[in-house]
Amino acid sequence: MKYFSTKTYEHSEGLSAVFRQPKATHSHCHLLHGYSLKFKFVFGCDSLDEKNWVVDFGGLKLLKQWLHDCFDHTVIVDIADPELHTIRALEAKGIANVVTFDGVGCEKFAEHAFNFANSLIKEKTEGRCYVVSVECAEHGANSSIYSNK
Repeated sequence: MKYFSTKTYEHSEGLSAVFRQPKATHSHCHLLHGYSLKFKFVFGCDSLDEKNWVVDFGGLKLLKQWLHDCFDHTVIVDIADPELHTIRALEAKGIANVVTFDGVGCEKFAEHAFNFANSLIKEKTEGRCYVVSVECAEHGANSSIYSNK
């Protein structure tokens, strides 16, 4: 039997970020633009812990901190962005907190969050739990889900 639980980090928790997708030259998405992001994590396991829980949500402080470090008042830039040096210059002037990822956008943010959370949860539960999926929403109408299945 499989068990699942979810944890959501809402817009109200300060996850406001700016990013651009330089290859989206056909739309405004190639410009810097921002969203209040929301993340929903689905955790799974085959057996509950001694408290009958899938995940102890109180033990996810590192996940929340990682989300804030990456997505709270940051400018997120693809490491392959040809304007990375320009955006880094804003950081050098003290007017931007720049975070780089291998790929940006809700699909990639969901994947990056999945990878971080899955590593964290497997370590904390000694392999008992895993991440099933992560959903990243840029607003109520658009979201993306990453799952390794």
